[in-house]
Formats: sequence, structure tokens, C-alpha cells
Amino acid sequence: MTVTIIGGGLAGCEAAWQLAKRGISVKLYEMKPEKYSDAHHSPDLAELVCSNSLRSDQLENAVGLLKQEMRIMGSLIMACADATRVPAGGALAVDRNKFSRMVTEKVTSNERIEVIHEEIKEIPQDEYVIIASGPLTSETLSQTINAFVGDDYLYFYDAAAPIVTYESIDKDKVYKASRYGKGDDDYINCPMNQQEYERFWNELVNGEIAELKCFEKEIVFEGCMPVETMAKRGKQTLLFGPLKPVGLVDPKTGQEPYAVIQLRQDNNEATLYNIVGFQTHLKWGEQKRVFQMIPGLENAEFMRYGVMHRNTFINSPRLLNAAYQTNKNKKVFFAGQITGVEGYIESASSGLVAGINMARLLYGKEMLIFPKETAHGGLSHYISDSSISSFQPMNINFGLIASLNERIRNKKEKNTKIAQRAISIIEAIANDENNE
Repeated sequence: MTVTIIGGGLAGCEAAWQLAKRGISVKLYEMKPEKYSDAHHSPDLAELVCSNSLRSDQLENAVGLLKQEMRIMGSLIMACADATRVPAGGALAVDRNKFSRMVTEKVTSNERIEVIHEEIKEIPQDEYVIIASGPLTSETLSQTINAFVGDDYLYFYDAAAPIVTYESIDKDKVYKASRYGKGDDDYINCPMNQQEYERFWNELVNGEIAELKCFEKEIVFEGCMPVETMAKRGKQTLLFGPLKPVGLVDPKTGQEPYAVIQLRQDNNEATLYNIVGFQTHLKWGEQKRVFQMIPGLENAEFMRYGVMHRNTFINSPRLLNAAYQTNKNKKVFFAGQITGVEGYIESASSGLVAGINMARLLYGKEMLIFPKETAHGGLSHYISDSSISSFQPMNINFGLIASLNERIRNKKEKNTKIAQRAISIIEAIANDENNE
């Protein structure tokens, strides 16, 4: 028995791992390094093209719960992320190069997984297939998928933040702190007074952006909005978003600044930092001009400028069940951001579910449908909810997870109880999987 997986990103690698550990042979097709998308640069599998942060690692946060569920289920992606983490307060951030390299080494050294560096242009006929080609699926394969699903693609635009070198930051103008003192002082903070902020805001909203292709309409996903798009919603908008100063007291003044730009460590050696929340569609020259107006970044050396690229996803509620299996052909599954789950961890989670269920299909077992009381179940039921008329990508959140039977006013306490319930359910599922 052999399964073909299209795409060597987080979802594809996780799906391959889950299949291999269940005794299933896998042919994992990845078009890199023969061909790259506009956003990819590394030949390694599981490349992180946006932030190096996998977001909160706290159980009272839904994505923190999802991570813990994945750990319990034996996730490859979580094992590699934990092994390559870098300081990030209460979040889980990784050294992006070491993380991708470790995933690549684990996958390529597995005797049941054959990695083939070749672009797949058509969905293999009458084979067991998991399509995890990602939000930047090649044009040829996109056309094939579009013909298969019989429905037009939906799409939005995603943006990656710039990265600067640590040595080029003016240390006299910045300070280290985590918001509200949570965790260690892992973030570098660039404070702005009101005059500096207003001057920066004016240049940002009037900066020259890269032109879209003539056939592309800009539709922006709220969770990864270009900073200039957010700024254009109003002069104060950024002060409640990525430039929020609350909880970041400047030790030099003993007060919160008018605005704060945060820099987060991007590699294990702490030589690179990304500008938090500064996904952008500005032209590269404009990025250098405008972002060097930030106190402390006047002489910043940019190792990567922000880029903006098209993310494509299918209308999953019309096409998939909660196992990520297509209704049209039970041998074909989808996984990753192409299904409309949004975020690194969510993508890997979908690969885990698809991989497990593909194995169960091959062994003649019933599909494993994760309960809505779990983060995995919340996501998989969302993308397969046929009652949704206007489907949009979604990060995991507690709104997707079944509520408690009791009313708890304290949000943190409520979320913690939901998490404890979910973990108990996942531990039972993992135990059943291991004993089958």
C-alpha cells in the first residue's frame, strides 16, 4: 500500500509521518528545488515563509491547546519545533532554518517515505492521494484541482514581515521587555512618541506598494493583514494592533510610550530579528525608507524584505468531511492551508488528521472524527460545516470548540477547563490509536 502526498510543507510532512509510523509507504512529492514559488527560498521541507513564531504555547490559548494535542498524538512538526525553539516569552518561536532542516532529516531518513523532487501537474488517477500543495499551489496543479473540485477557488493575500540584523539595531534607543512582564524580556521594543508616530504613520499610508497582477483582486485575511492596509483604516488603528504600547513600560522613563514596535528573535543565534506584525506589500525601497524611520532602526540592515503573495484555498465545506476526505472521491484527501485552516500549527494539525485517516481507510477502519470538544475537532468540523455559506480561512480559537456545560465568567479559568477536557479526550484517542 502506497500513498502519494503532493507538497512537502508542514501539512504534507506531518501526514507522511503519521502514515509511515502506521506502516504505510509514502511517496512525498515536493517541487523544490526544481521549482520555487514566489515566497519560497529554501530547498528544505517544511519551510516557514512568514513569521518564525508558532504563536502562544499557553493552554488557555486555543493554539497552545492545539499544540499540546498534537504532542500527545505524536506530531513530527511539534517534536521538531520544541527541539529548535528560541526565546519568545509565552510563545513558541523556532529557528526557522534549524526547524526545516530537522524536519527534512527526519522525513528523508524514514525508510517508508520516499521524497521525490518533482512538480506534480495532475492528480494521480485511482490512487490514494493527499493534496497538501499549500496556499501557493503551482498554476498547472491549481487548474487540475479546480477541475477536480468543480468549484472556483477562493483566495486572499498573505504577507511576510521583514527581518533585520541584531547588530544593526541602535541599542541606545530600544529596550528589552515582554508585554506585562510575561516570560523573559525576549522582545526588543522600539518606542515612539506621538510626533514620531504621526510622521511614521503618514509615510506608511502614503508609501508606494507593489502592483498586483491585472487579474488579481486584493482580498486580505484579517489575521495576516499588511501593516499599511491596517494603518489606512485610521490614524489610531495601529495603536490597538502591532504598535500597541500597553504593558511595555520603558525603563528609561518609567512610562508606556505612545507607540511601540516590537522585534522578535528569528534564529537561535539571536543575530536576526523580525518586525512583529509588519507584514507588508510596500515595495522594497519603500520598506527601507519607511521602516528606517522607526527609532532604533535608522541604520537597520534588512536581511529579508516583506513580500506579499497570493494564498489559494478551496471551498472546503462543500468538498470535504471532517476527516479532510473529499466527498467526491474517498481516496483523495486535502490537508494544509489549501483547506482553509490558517496558520502553521493549524496546517500541520490538518496533515496529522488527514494522515491518520488515510491510514485508517487503507486498513478498512472507520474514519477518526475528532470531537468538537477538542481543538483538532473544532478545526475539522469548521472546514466541513456545510451550513457555512461564505467560507473564509480561520485560525483555531475557542469559538470553534464546544463550550462547557457550566457557566464560568473568568475567561482564563473557562479556557483552562476547556483545555483540560480536550487533553483528556485526546489522551484517550491516542491511547486507542496506539493499542489498535
